[in-house]
Amino acid sequence: MSHDGLGPRAVMRSVTFLTATVLAVPLLAACGSDDQAGKPLAAQDIASAARARVADGGTLHWAVDDVPETFNSFQADADATTNRVAQAVLPAMYRLDAAGRPRRDADYLESAKVVDTEPKQVVLYRLDQQAVWSDGREIGAADFAAQWRALSGKDSAYWTARNAGYDRIEKVERGRNDLEVRVTFARPYADWRSLFSPLYPKDVMGTPDAFNDGARRTLKVTAGPFALRKVDRKAETVTLARNPRWWGRPAKLSEIVLTAVPREDRASALAAGKLDLAEVDPADARRIETAAKGSAGADASAPGAAEGTGGAKKSEKSDKSGKSGKADPSEKSGKADDEQQTDDEQQKSDGEKKNDDGDDQESSDGKASRAAAAQDASRDLEVRRSLEPAYTQLALNGSEGPLADERVRRAVARALDRKELAKLVLRPLGLPAEPVGSHLALSGQAAYADNSGALGGQDTAEARALLGDAGWVPGGPVDEVKTEKAAGGEGEKSDRGAKSSSSPKAGKKDDADDDEGTYIVGEDDKGHRAGGGDGKDQRSGHDGRHLAQDGRQWVGRELRQGGVAGAYAPKGTAAPAGSASGVLAKDGKALNLRFVLPSGEGSETLRAVAERISSMLVKVGIRTQIIKVSEASYFKDHIASGQYDLALYSWPASAFPATDARPIYAKPVPAADGSLTVEQNYTRVGTDQVDQLFDRAVATLDEDAARDLLRKADSRIWAAAGSIPLYQRPQLVAARKGLVNAGAFGFGTPVYEDMGFLKKGAVRDAASPSQK
Repeated sequence: MSHDGLGPRAVMRSVTFLTATVLAVPLLAACGSDDQAGKPLAAQDIASAARARVADGGTLHWAVDDVPETFNSFQADADATTNRVAQAVLPAMYRLDAAGRPRRDADYLESAKVVDTEPKQVVLYRLDQQAVWSDGREIGAADFAAQWRALSGKDSAYWTARNAGYDRIEKVERGRNDLEVRVTFARPYADWRSLFSPLYPKDVMGTPDAFNDGARRTLKVTAGPFALRKVDRKAETVTLARNPRWWGRPAKLSEIVLTAVPREDRASALAAGKLDLAEVDPADARRIETAAKGSAGADASAPGAAEGTGGAKKSEKSDKSGKSGKADPSEKSGKADDEQQTDDEQQKSDGEKKNDDGDDQESSDGKASRAAAAQDASRDLEVRRSLEPAYTQLALNGSEGPLADERVRRAVARALDRKELAKLVLRPLGLPAEPVGSHLALSGQAAYADNSGALGGQDTAEARALLGDAGWVPGGPVDEVKTEKAAGGEGEKSDRGAKSSSSPKAGKKDDADDDEGTYIVGEDDKGHRAGGGDGKDQRSGHDGRHLAQDGRQWVGRELRQGGVAGAYAPKGTAAPAGSASGVLAKDGKALNLRFVLPSGEGSETLRAVAERISSMLVKVGIRTQIIKVSEASYFKDHIASGQYDLALYSWPASAFPATDARPIYAKPVPAADGSLTVEQNYTRVGTDQVDQLFDRAVATLDEDAARDLLRKADSRIWAAAGSIPLYQRPQLVAARKGLVNAGAFGFGTPVYEDMGFLKKGAVRDAASPSQK
């Protein structure tokens, strides 16, 4: 969604359209004034330490997915690294705290408040008198005005990706002095705190040419604890250095080097000492914790052993409970012996690479010494874990087919045990396994309330009753299920895909080689366990591997590294337990839904989640065809174009849902050519009533009243069952044990000036989750 440059979510249908047999929204219990937001399910895990214990100097090597194409956060191709750089080098009037709530940044802003509401809303900003750009110019009204004009949407010469909020401003002007900025709104705007974060200098925002091209390759003028020193696209690094004109608490680190490293290469880069901080997959997290445990066990009295104790205990606990990470996506076998690959083997590979650089005559003693040093570096790592400010959902396409009937969508939702799905993904990682109760916020955020009661929990009998009321009944003639190509052209569906593992043809080579087949869940009524009936712990993947983050995440209008990846059930996989013996049919057609998912590496989690969902649906008589399509085409050719029935993908949470969630749940509008304008509402389920609640919330300056309106909207979104939130996404970050105030940030905006390495002999706060 918004603050971090992340995009929003999906929509639904209004209670007004519910049939008489459908449960009404129960008194919208979320509408009271009590604070139902609760606390974040998982705390930040950043190895907190007081600044006095942090050494001055040092370079932090931090893995990122890519060197950004642009450093302008308001352009369409901005990415997560764009926003990371912006957070470190540019002003922000508000940043997010550990609970995902906006807080004034005192380094830039002495105060900000609504000083008038009649005849129009006026916000008065009082800037810190020391706040200056790196060229020495004061930050002031001219910068605010330039950003407003660029993002207002009134001048199409500015190639902007978004203008929400800025389009409601009437004027920006200087106050009584240079430190005051008065912003007058043409229409009331509740989310005014979302504006001017980040704030770019007028040099970037002042003209269309400067906006479009001036900040794509560099940022010449900055105003943060760090400045952008160098961008090396060949080496794929972005170097940030201390800003000598910074007026706040001086940065502890001398430099931060952001290095683009593929996920599959991060573990070896960490072990070789080339990285200090990197988000990792669970398989790598397990190896790191195993190394830390071995280090602590080998010499408990060694320097730094106390610091590694927490990681060792956590790993030991994980081993006893079975809560370890899944296999690295690049490792196809996922066998236990692969997971026990030693650091020595990794270092051997690193040594061979160095030989290629010309050091062919290096002595064996030198190689051994370097390998030992690298192994020590690996043992100096630990895993810090929290939950991302994002959740994975099941999307139901309500534009056509069986799911156009709200009763069928609700039946799908009532068939799901969301608690079980959350446990499937999060429990093996040692994270709280609670299902998400809101489409608009996550636990701890101001707008959060568990409104899932508007739809109801898992109830097989109720799901079957809803299907019966919609005309889907057992028996009767059923047409053959066609297995032509999936819409969009990427996913081949095989007419042999419905064969179960008991079929004599299931093991033939031609079937095995044709990996594009469709697994039709529900055509086999033999009562096998989901995943093949081998009796393995169903919290794990098919071969005993534990589950991981679900790959890539849909952010804004593109698929970015760090979020949803896809899964499919291969041909020959047995149908889940409890398969309905009778096929539900209506008008000669079986109730069969296309479950479209992206293929590619890192898909183990979604594979397991999709199969578990399918096994739940079979129990109420719904068959699914799980189809894999290429990652590149997943959103463009399938989700965005509506060529799916069921899909799994993630949406980020926002501190400003009245603004950021609106495009996700907006009622599709017919275009002149007869098509639908859906914005980001990929479920195509929307209502006038939900739109009106959003419109009222974004224009309501009373925070309690605006929150209640959002909770009402969320209750109606739940009732329409266009998308079903499942679980908050895991966040696993590997870090040097001596690195503090950095790691799994959860909701919070990183405090870059506090990051650094512990002084010799210093210890970090005992409350750090990674030390528990």
